[in-house]
This record gives sequence, C-alpha cells and structure tokens, in this order.
Amino acid sequence: MKIKPLHDRVLVKRVSSEETTKGGIIIPDSAKEKPMEGEVTAVGNGKTIDGKTTPLQVKAGDRVLFAKYAGTEVKIDGDEHLILSEDEILGIVE
Repeated sequence: MKIKPLHDRVLVKRVSSEETTKGGIIIPDSAKEKPMEGEVTAVGNGKTIDGKTTPLQVKAGDRVLFAKYAGTEVKIDGDEHLILSEDEILGIVE
C-alpha cells in the first residue's frame, strides 16, 4: 500500500529504538519510549496560501525530529508511520 500525503503533510517512519542499555540490560517493548526521530518517506505538494503553493522544506530521505505527541500514527504494511504537518517538525538531522 502506498500513501501520498496531501498539502503540507509528511509521512515519517520512526527510527528503531535500542533494545539494550549500555550496561547490557534488555529493555522490553512495554518500557521503551518511542523515538522522536524518523525518516521522511513521502511528502505532500506544499502549503497553499492565496492560490500559491509553497513547496515543503523537507524531502523524502531526510531524518527529522518531531515532538513526542505529534502527528497521527498509521500502520502501513505492518510498519508504524506518522503523518505530520510540516509545522510539527522541529528540525532536520544532518
């Protein structure tokens, strides 16, 4: 299944979190915090203001940071993704 976000929306796949601590303790799924970093997999056309479309600043393949409770979670082919507005993205990881 493919999803093309609309307008200023961005589809992000979270990066995987570490499963063990530095000391070697295994962290169960129920105790893990979801990472606030992900990779952009698809972007919309941009924000339309007064009939002009402004392109987004992020593109597919960018690693981005976002707020802890930002976006809407969706499952695509068994993988968890987020659909975010570009305004909810805090920055691009370089």
